Amino acid sequence: MSDPSQVRADLKARTNVIEEAYEFFLAYASQGLPTDANTSHPIRDHLRKFDQALTGIGEFFLDCATQLAPDVAPYRAFVGVVERDARDAQAAIQLVLAQPGIGSQTIDNLNASIHVRALLTDLFLIEEILTSLVR
Repeated sequence: MSDPSQVRADLKARTNVIEEAYEFFLAYASQGLPTDANTSHPIRDHLRKFDQALTGIGEFFLDCATQLAPDVAPYRAFVGVVERDARDAQAAIQLVLAQPGIGSQTIDNLNASIHVRALLTDLFLIEEILTSLVR
């Protein structure tokens, strides 16, 4: 079994990437920019980090639960929900990344996407539950 404090740190690091990207998206959406094309704006970097943080997230949470929880069974079904919501949000993120220009309105629409919102809610819930096992 891994050190519980290290598991907690890993959890926090992974979810922080996602939360920080989302907060950056909120700020970008409020700027009213028509596009990021021909600029050095870091919106794409944040989208890529968000996308990378979602890759394998279900397995990551299941591994954390296995290391922290006395019984991993109750976590399995919810990890399936996280995986589905992450896959859906990731599809939206990858669609936005594929665009030649990303304007504030596109990011505002991404932020409002039920897929991204469901994912964030999932992450807040599972992170809180898993980190409470370490306290």
